[in-house]
Order: sequence, then structure tokens, then C-alpha cells
Amino acid sequence: MMARAAPGRAAGTGAGAPGSHGRGPSGEPPTDRTGLLRDRGWEAGVLVGALAGVGVAWLNRRVQRIARGGLVDWPRAERLAAAHLARVPGSLDAAAIGRAGASYDAAMRRIVPALEAELGTPLPGVVGRHAAVSRADWARANLVAFRQLYGHIEDALGERLRPHEGNLGEGLAALMNRSLATRQIAFVLGYLGTRVLGQYDIALLSAEARPGQLLFVEENIRSTAESLRVPVDDFRVWVALHETTHAFEFEAHPWLRPYLAERMERQIAGLIDDSRLLSMDGLGQLVRRWRTRDGGGFLESLLDPEQRRLFRETQTLMSLLEGFGDWVMDRVGASFLPDVALLRERFEARRSQPRRGLDGIMSRLMGMDLKLAQYRRGEQFVAGVASTGGAGAVARLWDGPESLPTEAELGDPAAWVRRVVGLPGGATA
Repeated sequence: MMARAAPGRAAGTGAGAPGSHGRGPSGEPPTDRTGLLRDRGWEAGVLVGALAGVGVAWLNRRVQRIARGGLVDWPRAERLAAAHLARVPGSLDAAAIGRAGASYDAAMRRIVPALEAELGTPLPGVVGRHAAVSRADWARANLVAFRQLYGHIEDALGERLRPHEGNLGEGLAALMNRSLATRQIAFVLGYLGTRVLGQYDIALLSAEARPGQLLFVEENIRSTAESLRVPVDDFRVWVALHETTHAFEFEAHPWLRPYLAERMERQIAGLIDDSRLLSMDGLGQLVRRWRTRDGGGFLESLLDPEQRRLFRETQTLMSLLEGFGDWVMDRVGASFLPDVALLRERFEARRSQPRRGLDGIMSRLMGMDLKLAQYRRGEQFVAGVASTGGAGAVARLWDGPESLPTEAELGDPAAWVRRVVGLPGGATA
């Protein structure tokens, strides 16, 4: 007979029971599945935690590296602006813009002798540094000025702009600010790039005094001439005449560039100091300035007295620069543009049209209304100087910083003539 299993063994000490050292039905050792799953879950947790730690460390290093790359991602800003401008109606290919270069060459050959005769002085070599450019080319050239401006800010604020090493929160905040600033720069360049006709490009804030160049934004010039219903070649000459006059202002008078650059640098330094002050004093300082304002616009009222003085000096000079350009443009243009009066009338009507929607908002934010007022005030001032003191008085406008009009004289050209030129017979006011 076969022996029977003992009752005690069958009750709980058989194969597969907890604590048993027996084997399972297949002859393999028994498996504790609950414990194994628990062990594997713990191992997976360790693995996930380790990977998460590595990921966070990698992310932190990457964020820190990008955030410390500066306030703006300049290559990306350029790409975004160029992509926007390429979609604007009226875009031309490089070949078409290149062909327009011959028209500007011919315009400059007419402009230079006429300007030299009017101004009584030979024009500097900038007249040979001109180019027809696309909107994207213009944006790329002006990105240099933005980089110089932001470079001054970054140099001045230094470590205050950079996240602390290992602080992911600060790094992410700096990264978001960098992305926002990049898009803002691209948006501004994209907006202005559809409106600028020509520019005397001079790097005022550059450490090196590089010579300026004349840029003619062919796509905008052609589309504007079409909208005004004027011959495009005449319009090219008209725009080139205005910008070449700006070249005369700066390059024939070596004191002007450092004078304007110094004021701009001091304004930037003041705004940087303000950022430090406001971080401690909050809005209280701005409120106190607004309460003690002495006229001017809202933004001007938020400046301290020194900043306000520099701002007004700069705006007065810009009025003179723009007004002189318009005054010369009409006088000289009449000698070889038979329809210059009609061209001016249509252009002024277009420039004076009220802007609505986003265009109106951007116009106010970027001070375009102020710029239009500068053209008008400056041209009226120069015309008043000419009618009061003649060509000799006009020639004294660029003698030096002491000859620049004050804000009050800008509205009273006779007072400027009395102060700078003197009264007939050698008397002075």
C-alpha cells in the first residue's frame, strides 16, 4: 500500500504554501508574485526618479546656457522679421531690386551737384555709399542698431539680468523674457520695414565711428509711388534727395554725430539707473514725477528732470534734422523735378491720414505722430530762418552745438537769428 500524506502537511506545509521550500506543480521553485511586483515597482521608481533628476539637470543646464546668451536671440529675431516682410504685398525678388540700383545711381548723379550748389560745400564720400535694398535687408541693417542699444543695457546691468546658477525657476523666467524680447524686436522691425522709404544709416552707438550709408527700400518706394500715382523714377529722386541731405548734415559736420550719440548714451544710462531705483521704490517714484511734470506728453512726464532735458534737446535736434531735409528737398527738387509741388502735396496728404486699429496703436507707441510734428516744426523753423536772415543764416545752423536752436527758438526763428547771427550792422540781441 502507498503511504498517505500526513494531515498536517496537507493543511499548510505542502508545495506552494507560504514558508514552504517545496516545488510547484511543474517542479520549479514557488514564486512570490506580490513581493516581486513590489520589488520591481520600487526599482522602476528609482529609475524614473533618476531619469527625472538627469532630465531636470539637463534642462537646467540648457536653460541657463540659453538664458545667459543675452536679452535677445538676434538670429531668430532676424528670421522672424524677414519671414514677415517676405509675405507683405509688393515684395520683389533680388534681381528686380538689383535692377533698380541703376535708377538710384542716375538719381545721385543729378542730386549731388544740385545739393553742392545749394549748400555751398562739396558733399562727403557717402554719396558713393548707397544701395537699393529689400525690406528684409533694411531690417537686417537696423538690427545692428538694436544690438548696440541692448548691448549697452546688458553691459550696464550685468549679472542682474542673468539667472543664478542652478535656479531653474529664474532660468525659465529669463528664457521667457528672452523669447518675448526676441518677438518684440522682430515685430517692430517687421512693422517699420513696411513703412521706411529711405534711410541714412549711421551707427550712433557703435564704439567705432564707421561711415554711414544711404539705404533706399525699393519695395516701399515703388508701392508708395504707385499709391500716390506719381512716376516711380521721380519719387526715387525725391526720397534720395532727402536722405542725401541727412548725409550732408552728419558727415559735413563732424561734431554732430558725437553730440547726438552722447545724449542718447546718457538717456540710456538714466533709464538703467531708473530700473534700479524703481525696483526699490516701486511706482511711487513715477507718481511723484508725474505730479511735478512741467508739460510734455505722458511718457515724458515719467522722466526725471535731467532725462527730460536730454529728451527735449534730442527732439529739438531731430526736428531741425528732419525739417532741414524737407526744406532743402523742396528747394533743390524744384530744379529738376517739374512736379515736385504735386508730389509733396500728395505725400503730405498720405502722411497726414489718421491711422486706425493696430496701425494707429503702433504709430502712437513708436512716436510717429511726434515725428510728423518734427518735420513740420523743423521745416517752418528753417524757412523762418531763411526769410529772416537769408542764406547766410541758414548756413550757420550747423556751426556747432552752440548754434542749435532751443526748444523756444524752434517756434521763434527770428529769436534764433538774433542770438546766433546777430542784428544788421554787427549788433546782437
